[in-house]
Amino acid sequence: MPRYYIDTDDDDLLVESDGSEMLTSPAEARRAALDALPDMARDKMPDGDHRTFRATVRDEHGREVYTATMTLVGTWKITPPAS
Repeated sequence: MPRYYIDTDDDDLLVESDGSEMLTSPAEARRAALDALPDMARDKMPDGDHRTFRATVRDEHGREVYTATMTLVGTWKITPPAS
Protein backbone atom coordinates (compact mmCIF):
# COMPACT_ATOMS: atom_id res chain seq x y z
CA MET A 1 0.00 0.00 0.00
CA PRO A 2 1.50 3.38 -0.99
CA ARG A 3 2.09 6.01 1.69
CA TYR A 4 1.91 9.79 1.43
CA TYR A 5 3.49 12.51 3.55
CA ILE A 6 2.55 16.17 4.11
CA ASP A 7 5.30 18.77 4.41
CA THR A 8 4.31 22.29 5.52
CA ASP A 9 5.96 25.66 5.03
CA ASP A 10 4.78 28.97 6.52
CA ASP A 11 7.54 31.19 5.00
CA ASP A 12 9.50 30.90 8.26
CA LEU A 13 9.62 27.19 8.95
CA LEU A 14 9.62 24.11 6.71
CA VAL A 15 8.38 21.01 8.51
CA GLU A 16 8.95 17.69 6.74
CA SER A 17 6.54 14.92 7.68
CA ASP A 18 7.92 12.13 9.83
CA GLY A 19 5.24 9.74 8.58
CA SER A 20 3.40 9.61 11.88
CA GLU A 21 0.08 10.24 10.10
CA MET A 22 -0.96 7.28 7.95
CA LEU A 23 -2.12 8.57 4.56
CA THR A 24 -2.80 5.80 2.08
CA SER A 25 -4.38 7.45 -0.96
CA PRO A 26 -3.71 10.54 -3.05
CA ALA A 27 -7.20 11.87 -2.27
CA GLU A 28 -6.70 11.43 1.47
CA ALA A 29 -3.31 13.18 1.28
CA ARG A 30 -4.78 16.04 -0.78
CA ARG A 31 -7.53 16.55 1.80
CA ALA A 32 -4.97 16.56 4.64
CA ALA A 33 -2.87 19.16 2.80
CA LEU A 34 -5.89 21.43 2.24
CA ASP A 35 -7.05 21.00 5.83
CA ALA A 36 -3.62 22.01 7.15
CA LEU A 37 -3.62 25.48 5.56
CA PRO A 38 -6.26 27.27 7.71
CA ASP A 39 -4.73 25.78 10.86
CA MET A 40 -1.32 27.08 9.83
CA ALA A 41 -2.75 30.57 9.23
CA ARG A 42 -4.49 30.63 12.63
CA ASP A 43 -1.29 29.51 14.38
CA LYS A 44 0.93 32.11 12.67
CA MET A 45 -1.29 35.19 12.70
CA PRO A 46 -1.29 37.93 13.83
CA ASP A 47 2.48 37.74 13.27
CA GLY A 48 2.47 40.01 10.23
CA ASP A 49 -0.04 40.88 7.56
CA HIS A 50 1.42 38.98 4.61
CA ARG A 51 2.30 35.33 4.58
CA THR A 52 2.20 32.38 2.19
CA PHE A 53 1.38 28.93 3.53
CA ARG A 54 2.16 25.73 1.63
CA ALA A 55 1.36 22.07 2.18
CA THR A 56 3.10 19.63 -0.15
CA VAL A 57 2.26 15.97 -0.57
CA ARG A 58 5.13 13.56 -1.18
CA ASP A 59 4.77 9.93 -2.13
CA GLU A 60 6.75 7.12 -0.52
CA HIS A 61 9.58 7.72 -3.01
CA GLY A 62 9.91 11.37 -1.99
CA ARG A 63 8.33 12.73 -5.18
CA GLU A 64 6.07 15.76 -4.83
CA VAL A 65 2.63 14.85 -6.10
CA TYR A 66 0.45 17.77 -4.94
CA THR A 67 0.92 21.26 -3.51
CA ALA A 68 -1.69 23.52 -1.95
CA THR A 69 -0.84 27.19 -1.37
CA MET A 70 -2.74 29.86 0.54
CA THR A 71 -1.66 33.50 0.59
CA LEU A 72 -2.91 35.72 3.37
CA VAL A 73 -2.71 39.50 2.99
CA GLY A 74 -3.99 41.94 5.60
CA THR A 75 -4.10 45.67 4.89
CA TRP A 76 -5.00 48.48 7.29
CA LYS A 77 -7.52 50.91 5.77
CA ILE A 78 -7.12 53.33 8.69
CA THR A 79 -4.20 54.19 10.94
CA PRO A 80 -3.66 51.08 13.06
CA PRO A 81 -4.32 51.39 16.77
CA ALA A 82 -1.34 51.60 19.09
CA SER A 83 -0.31 48.26 20.55
